[in-house]
Amino acid sequence: MKEKIRDHSRLEHIQTAINYIFEFAQDKTIEELSTDKMMFFAIVKNIEIIGEAASRLTDDFRQEYNQVPWLYIIKMRHVLVHDYYQISVREVWKVIHEDLQPLLDYVSQLIKTVDWKSWEKETDG
Repeated sequence: MKEKIRDHSRLEHIQTAINYIFEFAQDKTIEELSTDKMMFFAIVKNIEIIGEAASRLTDDFRQEYNQVPWLYIIKMRHVLVHDYYQISVREVWKVIHEDLQPLLDYVSQLIKTVDWKSWEKETDG
């Protein structure tokens, strides 16, 4: 039987996606983001991954660690997937330069500090 992906793994997915975005956007301008479609959509895809991973965190986890606007992140993914024709380069730029570093810092802290063995044991029951 396939093991279910747990909150810890979902946070690692978020961490990885943010690191990819930073790698793709490093030393780029908003003009480059606007004209380099491959980079733009690679970044958008990773923002979608962040939203999907956030949506698959357990409700208990999102409630316990509610310093992150999880629902906003999930809604952002929904907009990118379903309203793809309205994606704003400026909004994506803002997410990259204002929202992702604090999220990465917090997620990285959670990965290191949560007692995962106890957490997953509690949420399995």
